[in-house]
Amino acid sequence: MDTYDADDSLEHPMLGRLIKLGLFLLVQGIAVILVGFIALLVSFEPGWSATTEQASLLQPGDARSGTLLLKDDGAYTEAIRLGIDVDITVSGPSLRARVTQVFRNPTEDWVEATYVYPLATNGAVDTLKMVVGDRIIVGDIKERQQARVIYEQARRAGQKAALTEQERPNIFTNSVANIGPGETVLVQIEYQEPVHQSGNEYSLRVPLVVGPRYNPAPITQSVDFRPDGSGWGTTTSDPVPDRDRISPAVLDPAKNPPVNPTSITVRLKAGFALGEVKSHYHNVKIESPDNATHVVTLADGAVPADRDFELTWKPAAEKAPSVGLFREHVGDADYLLAFVTPPTIDQAAQKPLTREVVFVIDNSGSMGGTSIIQAKASLTYALSRLQPTDRFNVIRFDDTMDVLFPTSVPADAAHVGEATSFVSALQARGGTEMVPAMRAALTDKLGETNMVRQVVFLTDGAIGNEQQLFETITAMRGRSRIFMVGIGSAPNTYLMTRAAELGRGAFTQIGSVEQVEERMRGLFAKLENPAVTGLTAKFSDAKADITPAIIPDVYRDEPLVLAAKLDKLAGSLEIKGRVGDRPWSVTLPLRNAAEGKGLSKLWAKRKIGDAEVARTMREMSPEDADKAILALALDHQIVTRLTSLVAVDKTPSRPMGEPLKLSELPINLPAGWDFQKVFGERPQVPTQLRERRADANGQPAARRPTPAAPDTIRLPKTATSAELKIIAGLILILLGLVLFVFNRRQPLLTDAA
Repeated sequence: MDTYDADDSLEHPMLGRLIKLGLFLLVQGIAVILVGFIALLVSFEPGWSATTEQASLLQPGDARSGTLLLKDDGAYTEAIRLGIDVDITVSGPSLRARVTQVFRNPTEDWVEATYVYPLATNGAVDTLKMVVGDRIIVGDIKERQQARVIYEQARRAGQKAALTEQERPNIFTNSVANIGPGETVLVQIEYQEPVHQSGNEYSLRVPLVVGPRYNPAPITQSVDFRPDGSGWGTTTSDPVPDRDRISPAVLDPAKNPPVNPTSITVRLKAGFALGEVKSHYHNVKIESPDNATHVVTLADGAVPADRDFELTWKPAAEKAPSVGLFREHVGDADYLLAFVTPPTIDQAAQKPLTREVVFVIDNSGSMGGTSIIQAKASLTYALSRLQPTDRFNVIRFDDTMDVLFPTSVPADAAHVGEATSFVSALQARGGTEMVPAMRAALTDKLGETNMVRQVVFLTDGAIGNEQQLFETITAMRGRSRIFMVGIGSAPNTYLMTRAAELGRGAFTQIGSVEQVEERMRGLFAKLENPAVTGLTAKFSDAKADITPAIIPDVYRDEPLVLAAKLDKLAGSLEIKGRVGDRPWSVTLPLRNAAEGKGLSKLWAKRKIGDAEVARTMREMSPEDADKAILALALDHQIVTRLTSLVAVDKTPSRPMGEPLKLSELPINLPAGWDFQKVFGERPQVPTQLRERRADANGQPAARRPTPAAPDTIRLPKTATSAELKIIAGLILILLGLVLFVFNRRQPLLTDAA
């Protein structure tokens, strides 16, 4: 009998080839799967997201400051370049700002450029001009959808067009279509804004960068679609439906030079003799061409758009004027703007307030870098200012939340020391789930009506779901008053000011560690003194439309600011209220009002804000609020969420058939932020937190699952032939084994014969 082993397959060419081919295909398929698995692991490396892919396109070694290179078909090409010029004229109580964005196209393509940028929350944007060569095209205010249709038609027709849209009251988008190869197009917008006053200090703020926003994931809920309960399904609601419109690409400063160079000029005509004039975050030079005007410019020339610009000034006299009254006549109406600062109470003669103070601190990833240092320093200072008669608690949040004590505790040395240690151990990481923290802060467990309840909320406000927060405040504020403390170089001032307004509190901004003590001291002057309450305003002779309709309480050193539309400028304005437990009133003859500029725009802007607040508080239906906002916006030519500015050059410039490329311009990371904290690290649970802390309901703190990161993870391609190769290999090996058995049995059958 013949013997047979595996080597004998070499004597059978077909059998050997089948086995070798099968093994080859099997090994190749397994190798493809291993490569795909390794690529999948690499794709989940911390920090690798769609955002960081865009951010890494710029090659620092090949680029100049202020330029951007984009990779196209394996080659790097220079992209649209943007320069910004801000020119501001302050005239007494208001300012007029002109922002010019210069779009330069160094490429050989026809380009459409879009740029997301911030503006002052209280600014009324009313003018758009597009400059092409020696032609100036003035924009028109249209309903938002109509403006978009006009822009898209011009874009398709090859006409140059510009569109200004509001995404939030402090976030706008400029789109510019059909910028030709080598061309430069200027887009200029203008807005009117009131000057801010606090005590003896006046200020303006120019936001220059949109901080990356945390956008909570869409919520999926089960819904019963039939009355008898027999039909179930799911519905998805998105708390940030416009997340793509408020999330521009952000450059990693470790890999990219800064872009979007910005120059700033302020012509300061305060209306009184000036004392100190100070820029807090930029080096400036100040010149005085005459006694009435101070010209402020950047000492270092153009700077990257990576932090807000803030300018403050004080009168030469010891105290600022306690009353300011300004008028403007537009059309058939008179507009009035009044600043009235109530007298300060002698604190020694005032009975100390009995207070419950709940501190909330944001330790999410966007607070990384210098922001968390400022926030911790501010909260540590605030804890040291508590009085023995106070009760307090501390809440920290990222995408999880911890409440330090089950309920508010006395502000004795032991509890304050424990809270200080808790705060000092905090680190910035994770997402920004702000709504649960606000809900916990507003949960009133003590319910003692003889105590003043105050919530001090420290955050940069870097979220996209502001409306959810506002609705939470409206539903739960009760007797609490909310004081927002904006932290960092580019806080979300829209969120801060609206939350403070809805919470009947005030807003303080801290942009550097050096400002902590001064500005927290000012905040505590408000917290420790009674508000001026029960305020009313009445005109003796004129019929007036006053904003705000319901006058809020004002705090120490804060002016009451009223705007009114009058049928005639006659008689007087009487303001009454209570300062502490004492009545107070002041009468202002309207004939004494000084000339002001842009007051009609400021009145309309504030009326629009009133309608938005009434909509949030459900005092107006959404339909009625939108109707009022649209009418005001069209009458006064203001950009809102319902109206846009559009400018179209009637002459086509892009030749028929030439393609148009979209270029979404990136922004800088705000100064002081940590790119890895925002985009790179996976959220982690702070290890220093103790088990005894409780949630808002007094139960041990339970951590919610970390929400999915808002950025899309890049996955490897999986549409390969690996599976087919493995199957084919296995079939060939099986066929080879059948032949092997058949060939082995054949000699046996021959012997048997």
